[in-house]
Amino acid sequence: MDTVIITGGTGLIGTALSNYLASQGKEVVVLTRNPQSHRSASPSISYAAWNIDEQSVNEAVFRKAKYIIHLAGAGVADKPWTEKRKKEILESRTKSSALLVKALENIPNEIVSVVSASAIGWYKQNQGAPAVETDPADSGFLGETCRAWENSIQPVTGLGKKLVILRTGIVLSKDGGAFPALAKPVRYGIAGILGNGKQMISWIHIEDLCRLYMESMLNPNWNGIYNAVAPHPVNNRTFTIELAKKMKGSFYLPIPVPDFVLRFMLGERREEVLKSSYISSNKIKHQGFQFIYPTIEAAFRELI
Repeated sequence: MDTVIITGGTGLIGTALSNYLASQGKEVVVLTRNPQSHRSASPSISYAAWNIDEQSVNEAVFRKAKYIIHLAGAGVADKPWTEKRKKEILESRTKSSALLVKALENIPNEIVSVVSASAIGWYKQNQGAPAVETDPADSGFLGETCRAWENSIQPVTGLGKKLVILRTGIVLSKDGGAFPALAKPVRYGIAGILGNGKQMISWIHIEDLCRLYMESMLNPNWNGIYNAVAPHPVNNRTFTIELAKKMKGSFYLPIPVPDFVLRFMLGERREEVLKSSYISSNKIKHQGFQFIYPTIEAAFRELI
């Protein structure tokens, strides 16, 4: 049974991915600061210690593993973007990457591939032609964070490891993240349209994302950077109205949420909420990846 190391494995994506890989016959070891505080119902999922601040890891795990999936990073939307929080968001990604590189350099191992998370925050705001993987990074905070994040894991290629980077869109899951927050007001018949509602949302269903991680990890033909988004992005208004229709039928009221309200509620993060991200999935489609949930209607049918 092949062993997969997952960093950031106790979050929304990491938990779903750990369970998915275990269901596909993989042994999963989640690296965490406090392994004794976690327990899984699956015998194929275990926890081992690492400490980013001290740059230390459980060496035995690296000696037996074949793959690494690198998800570690402080949540971007969890707290206001103070200067302290921005530093935490950046360093939680770059320092964890540095620890993986150090471990792969110093610990004898047979790891063949590393799949690292990134985000579509890499891209500038756009509504015209969809952004592709070769486009330059945005000059804003998230763009620069993604640039540093991706650069920090690149040294693994010099160690003979295949590297795949997945720039992930808005992940839709009933277990957490953006979807429950967006669905909450709709339960009361309120369909909140953010700003003018024209900003594009590039999203992916959690199940497709888990399948994408496994495919890019195992398939030797995958290498480099890919946009992890569904093939049919929608604008905010369409997303919200479709969600309201699925949840409430015709019993909902579209209500615009103006810019000043978002500014008050979110501060600097408002720029990312209102940012239009129209991202191409052509590269992963050309790799032969088949989506279970290619449209927002299909995703909402499963989620609701």
